[in-house]
Amino acid sequence: MNAIMERWIRNCRRDLLDRTLIWNQQHLLHALREYEHFYNTHRPHQGIANARPPQPPPQPTTDQAAITRLHIRQRQRLGGILNEYHHAV
Repeated sequence: MNAIMERWIRNCRRDLLDRTLIWNQQHLLHALREYEHFYNTHRPHQGIANARPPQPPPQPTTDQAAITRLHIRQRQRLGGILNEYHHAV
């Protein structure tokens, strides 16, 4: 368990705390809650026995015209420190 927490703390520090000026305890708790949500839901990662998240991967696209029509949407979290990318429909 210690190794798992050491990795989470290292990732949190590298991805969030090294780039953020924390003003007070309330601001720290808000930033940590946002990062925890980002880490557990959006961030791609491997789980137990290299199991991937339950959503199936999208099919590869070979149509060149479809590639040029891809619309990607960016959602910023914590003022742009964390970014999420989604296909727009």
